[in-house]
Amino acid sequence: MSATISRSNLEDTIAILTLDMPEKGANILSSHVLEELESHLNAIEKEDKLQGLILCSGKPGTFIAGADLREFVASLDVDRQQIVSLCRRGRLLFSRLRELPCVTIAAIDGICLGGGAELAIACDRRLVSNSPATQFGFPEVKLGLFPGWGGTVWTPRIVGLYNAVEMITSGESISSHQAVEMGLATASVPAEQLLEAATRMVRQESQSGDFLEDRKRSSEPIVISETEMGFLGVTAAGFIEQKTKGHYPAPLAALEVLLGGASLEPEAAGEIESEEMANLFGSPVNRSLLNVFFLTDRNKKQTGSIGKSTELRTAGVIGAGVMGQGIAAANIKRKIPTQLTDTSEEALKQGMQKVLEEASYNRELKGPDVEQALRLAPLLDAVPDAKDMAECDLVIEAAVEKVEIKKLIFGHLEDAVDSATVLATNTSTIPIDTIATTLKNPERFLGIHFFNPVRKMPLVEIIRGSKTSDEAIAMAFHYAKKIKKTPILVRSGPGFLVNRLLLPYMSEAVELLAEGVQPRRIDRVATQFGMPMGPIRLYDVVGLDVAAHAGKTMIEAFPDRVLDAPLLVAMVDAGRLGEKSGRGFYSYENKKRRAEEDAELGPLIAQHKREDSDLTDEEIQDRILFPMLLEATRVLDEQIVENARDVDLGLIMGIGFPPFRGGLLFWADSVGNAAILDRLEKYQQLGDRYQPTERFLQLAKTNGKFYD
Repeated sequence: MSATISRSNLEDTIAILTLDMPEKGANILSSHVLEELESHLNAIEKEDKLQGLILCSGKPGTFIAGADLREFVASLDVDRQQIVSLCRRGRLLFSRLRELPCVTIAAIDGICLGGGAELAIACDRRLVSNSPATQFGFPEVKLGLFPGWGGTVWTPRIVGLYNAVEMITSGESISSHQAVEMGLATASVPAEQLLEAATRMVRQESQSGDFLEDRKRSSEPIVISETEMGFLGVTAAGFIEQKTKGHYPAPLAALEVLLGGASLEPEAAGEIESEEMANLFGSPVNRSLLNVFFLTDRNKKQTGSIGKSTELRTAGVIGAGVMGQGIAAANIKRKIPTQLTDTSEEALKQGMQKVLEEASYNRELKGPDVEQALRLAPLLDAVPDAKDMAECDLVIEAAVEKVEIKKLIFGHLEDAVDSATVLATNTSTIPIDTIATTLKNPERFLGIHFFNPVRKMPLVEIIRGSKTSDEAIAMAFHYAKKIKKTPILVRSGPGFLVNRLLLPYMSEAVELLAEGVQPRRIDRVATQFGMPMGPIRLYDVVGLDVAAHAGKTMIEAFPDRVLDAPLLVAMVDAGRLGEKSGRGFYSYENKKRRAEEDAELGPLIAQHKREDSDLTDEEIQDRILFPMLLEATRVLDEQIVENARDVDLGLIMGIGFPPFRGGLLFWADSVGNAAILDRLEKYQQLGDRYQPTERFLQLAKTNGKFYD
């Protein structure tokens, strides 16, 4: 195996260890790399003349991306004591950097995360490049863990307990500027001056000996009063509980380790870290979040086809409504010149303004950044007609969800644009081939389905029609990744992937209302499972008229298992459309427009109510999840997507299926498909939607898994 760490010397007094993992885009800390580091430290410890050791990366823009997660997965089933030993080994190895007779400096350019951040904080000093790409952080809680190689020991001793708690329990990274401001890094310099600055620092520290004083100070317990400690513990725990809803144990565990280790010397604090890490490693949440990581990592490497994409220079968007605005804003935010059109001059005018507001949205300002809007404005152009988009490489239609209107738009557009232009529809339910019937060149036509709101929703379904070319698919993937979205390749069919699986979840909730289950209870069961909101509340957010229209398409496609919903139609007829009308299943007619129970809803539901069902919470959960699960097996049978991983990533990114469950099919594997089949038996009299497919029966019979 080729070496990752190489050593060079500067004037025989400074050793430089450069990490450059062969044939990899980023450095990771595998067991092999840790062995290399140990070997180098063994040699350096014996060299009396050294004034300093500098750690740097041979990969511009990346210091160390973290530990080798594939090794983590391989170790998930080892016994507890082995995990404690693995954590202890890494922590003690890194701690040796603080025991060398010379100053140790991490020269950081680019990403420095997880185990890489722990290696850096084990050094006496850190210098960071002022590049926007430089990010420092401990994202372990997003994998159901916390830093286990000394991160909880040394971080609070460098930046203070308050800052350490915020960094480690949130898992969020900080910029080079924030690192300096916090005291995590000594200085920020241009990347090309990083090594020179580190060399100067070695000279200064070897003369002053300040690093030795800091080592002595950091070897003591952290000085903090009981009152401060108590206040920090209560406020941080409350914030974590509010954010995680109790579904993610790692942040609270990290908080306990940080607080518990603060009053101890580093070695004792490190033992607490190792012991508590073993409680999380290999847990169901840890396994699920690792699965999500690998789902997203797999997606990053996908191009969607064997076709080669041409460069995307300009894009067009037809329709200046909410979706068109969101798509155009996503484009110009990523520096793609975009033309926008609409049949209504007034809608186009308002749309242009909304696009700039959306593209320049600033989280800190909680609104548009005027200066950013002015910078982006030249990238957006209003055109009166689609024929003015002749030079666009890609044109996306975001008009109303009606087949005939879409056919008219593309019939007009096909003759107006260049023959190489890729044409896309943002339809959410209409099969691609249905729209393509009148096109002369259907091979350049496909679906690019965004989710609302575009700014917040990461998923994009790339929908292949029966005649869509590989080149068109490649362009769509190239485009989606350019605007920082997560694309999934889906074969055309009613509802595609996400909406096809979402409908059973939502429609079953309406069935439960007709059986006497209260809206709040249905939503509570769903959110306790981990869904971002319950299905009844989701109806109000989507709009009951929109949901009813989509439901008709699905009923036509799957009449045997998609139920008619007269209650939904009655709600729409009564003008109860959800949030946008002030009333739906809940009332929003209050100052803060929050969902409140509506006394007037009861009589409307009563008109469609059947005999009351006496259901437990577990049965309600089964009722809303099992139809979705069984529909997913049909999606796989029909090859709507490539495999189970696409289903899970689509639902996590598209509807917020709880990541700590690992995905719908990963969750089924975790529960056990045989166990789910047993629970399904009591619901099969309700109809075809609860009938297990042959695929599912086979998995249950053989103890198989979707992920096999």
